[in-house]
Amino acid sequence: MDIAVAKRRSSFSGKFFAAAVLITLCFVMFKQSLNSGSPNVFYYHEAGVTHVLVTGGAGYIGSHAALRLLKDSYRVTIVDNLSRGNIGAVRVLQKLFPEPGRLQFIYADLGDAKAVNKIFSENAFDAVMHFAAVAYVGESTLEPLRYYHNITSNTLLVLEAMAAHNVKTLIYSSTCATYGEPKKMPITEETTQVPINPYGKAKKMAEDIILDFSKNSDMGVMILRYFNVIGSDPEGKLGEAPRPELREQGRISGACFDAARGIIPGLKVRGTDYETADGTCVRDYIDVTDLVDAHVKALAHAQPGKVGIYNVGTGKG
Repeated sequence: MDIAVAKRRSSFSGKFFAAAVLITLCFVMFKQSLNSGSPNVFYYHEAGVTHVLVTGGAGYIGSHAALRLLKDSYRVTIVDNLSRGNIGAVRVLQKLFPEPGRLQFIYADLGDAKAVNKIFSENAFDAVMHFAAVAYVGESTLEPLRYYHNITSNTLLVLEAMAAHNVKTLIYSSTCATYGEPKKMPITEETTQVPINPYGKAKKMAEDIILDFSKNSDMGVMILRYFNVIGSDPEGKLGEAPRPELREQGRISGACFDAARGIIPGLKVRGTDYETADGTCVRDYIDVTDLVDAHVKALAHAQPGKVGIYNVGTGKG
């Protein structure tokens, strides 16, 4: 009797499981059929809509740029491998702009040529804002090869994909570290570039590649160089959250907050022999919202076959 009951229960469980699988399969097929009738809007160009690829869009500056672009009704695709970016920033943006066709996130490494080409072949980009890069001067001296791969080589792959898929506008987020330590101040766009660390050198190499390519191309290029970025979204939606292991390499603004909160024992100010009032370094800082504004303005003013190079800063240390 017990054996018969067990068999009936086993038979019932098997039928229930099979039915559940069948229902799930039907639901998936139904969903796919619906999607097949609604083409992916990221795949084709749409009149009146500018589709921007934001590389490194999960990072500090990139996420603020994506927020600004979305507020200005651009269509945005974020590509990030999250090695330095924050998935939390992407989730904030997804919650703020849940409408179909506004924002998509693609997890990918720009050092993977096949992945980069696939992204460009499956999306109709009108422009690229290229932020993705490791960006700590001290770290670059310890891991120079990583910086040349991540910055120079990856920029080359992005540029090749843009050329192959006819994307005509590039906004390149560079750095004033390409100037090195000029003897004459202030630094202007005409100041000779003599970078003194692998970070600055890698960025200059990337710039050189872009400029060489642009000589025989109708691509519109804007290169923005800047020093130190500070601040966050005025409405508090986004901010900066470096990984704990990178705090030592991070911005002095973050170190100030960490010291005040007791996360680190104190604030280290490096350098005592600068030609300043107290011997410490004087740096140019720009608020991240102002920097993002410059990038969006550069996008709006980019012209086919033209190259614009601009230093972005306050000019007052």
